[in-house]
Parts: sequence; C-alpha cells; structure tokens
Amino acid sequence: MTDAALYFTGPETVEVRAATVGEPDADELLVDTRASAISAGTELLVYRDQTPDDLPADEALDALDGDLSYPLRYGYAASGVVRAAGADVDPDWVGRSVFSFVPHQTSFRATPDSVVALPPGTTPAAGSLLPSVETATNVVLDAAPRLGERVVVFGAGVIGLCVTRLLADFPLESLVVVDPIERRRDLAAALGADRTTTPAEVGAADSADSAGSGLADATLPADGADLAIELSGQPSALDDAIGAVGYDARIVVGSWYGTKRAPIDLGGRFHRDRIDIVSSQVSTISPELRGRWDRDRRMDAALDRLDGIPADELITHRIPFERAPEAYELLDSGSDEAVQVILEYS
Repeated sequence: MTDAALYFTGPETVEVRAATVGEPDADELLVDTRASAISAGTELLVYRDQTPDDLPADEALDALDGDLSYPLRYGYAASGVVRAAGADVDPDWVGRSVFSFVPHQTSFRATPDSVVALPPGTTPAAGSLLPSVETATNVVLDAAPRLGERVVVFGAGVIGLCVTRLLADFPLESLVVVDPIERRRDLAAALGADRTTTPAEVGAADSADSAGSGLADATLPADGADLAIELSGQPSALDDAIGAVGYDARIVVGSWYGTKRAPIDLGGRFHRDRIDIVSSQVSTISPELRGRWDRDRRMDAALDRLDGIPADELITHRIPFERAPEAYELLDSGSDEAVQVILEYS
C-alpha cells in the first residue's frame, strides 16, 4: 500500500484513502508508522457522531486542525520509525523509534520537537499507549491522592486501568475499581486494585443506603470514599460517584461525554455534603500545578511509567491498518473482549 490515511466520513463510517505525505522539509522528519492506538472513548464519540457541532478537533495538537465535522482525519497515538531526516536535522534521528500525536496514517512528517523519542526496546504497540499513560498521569496529578485515602475508580477501560496501575503505587487505605465487564475487572485486580465491583452492585448499595455508603461492602467504610475518579465515559456513572463518596469528598471527571446526557442528582447529598466535582483534561495543566509542571515534565513522568503498563495484557486486538473499519465496528459493538485495539502497519 502507498501512503494512506484514515478518514471519518460519516456516522459509523471510516475509510482508508490515499494520501500524499512527500519528502521531509529541511527541518522535518519522515516517519513510517508501525502502530497506532484507537481511543475507545474519544474516537468512538467521533465515529458515532456524538461530538458537539463546530468543536475544534484539538487546539493543543497541531496535527488535528479544523473541527469535528465530517470528513476528518482523527487520532493521536502513532508510533513508528524515522525513515529520513531533512537537511537541517541531526541524521542520528534516522532509525529511531518515536511517538507523535498524529492521526492514523501510514507515514507522516513532523519536526523533531513534535515527536517523542521512545525508550530503547519499546515496541511500537507499547509506544502507541503513551498518550493513555500521559492522560492517566494527568488524572492522578489532578486527583492528588493522599496518604491513607479511600479511592474508587469508575471505568476500567484503558485510561481507567492505567490510572489504577499508577494509584496502586500510592499508600492508599483502599483502591476499588467499578466496571461492568468481568475481563476488565480482572485486569484491574491484576494491576493493583484491592477490590472490584460492578455498577449494578454500586447502584443497589446506593439505593439501600441514603447516607452515601454505597460501597461499604466493597472495602469502603460507612462514611464513603475520599476520592472518586470517573473514567467510564458514561454520564450516569457520575451519579454513582456522588453516591459513593462521603462528606467533603472529591470527584475527578476524566471522561468526555460528548453529546451524551444522563440525569444527575444534585438535589440531595451533593449540596449538603459539599462534594467537589472537577474536570481533568490532558490538553492543559491544572492552574494549581503550572508553577512547577508543564507538558514536557508531564510527558517525562509518563515515559518513566510506560514500562510499568503491561501493553500485551491491555492490547486485545491488533488489526491491519487496511482493515481499519473492522476495528471501529468491533469497538462500536461493545464487545466484552475488546480493551485496547491497535492498528498495525506493514
């Protein structure tokens, strides 16, 4: 196959189209893509046409220009090998494994400061998980877990599992993960969760206990969790999070719901119990951290933790790029077997 790129062309429709990449300019690299990860959260919103009209694709990423209207190229998790370097670029770049926030396509041009050199020995598949680890790093920075806290994570998709792995290194009193899919709960337990449970069990416990101790039988005490992190992508899970935490607790929302809506009960415990709800979004650094942290430092922290994420366990499907429509159909079907789906390039 010559150069090609993936386009979202309409609701539940993607196409692989010919693309012209060309030779690198003097200040650029030419990179052959080896693997790119599909975001089962954000990309499915684009695939299903569940994103707000006229919203910019991502103002923080140069490769994602324009808005989210069809047709568009979208994706931000490509790893590959540098094939060529421009006249003004250090030739030592050639042959190096790199990562870049670019859409799914067979090759791309980028300046050296817009790629991340991957650690030696990092496989292309593992390298494509870097944005998930960076997002998880950002979530944990925003959540600021404290010594001895009781934490519950809603959602054991790839981001939720990466967050679970990072939180497992903290001296918490307990770490509970909530997800409806058994395979994902098993992965969460393997990555360090003390206990896993289902949204149905949480909802049943919440109904039986109006004081907010919905997870009391899941290692959380009667006064609820100190911190909940919502990563399920389902707005209704935010209501479960409110029911799971206690007085003066914190809820960090890392999900992007797009145009999805669900009733949220803010008329009960939420108001009187002074529960804080904050957004965590990887495009920016929290204002409280900007004096000491920037995106480069956060990326370095994510790179340091990339090896601790078991890529082979999270990656359940490796699909050739030319069969990309099958990958999105699989994720859209809600298959319990799919966790991380990646596209591989020959």
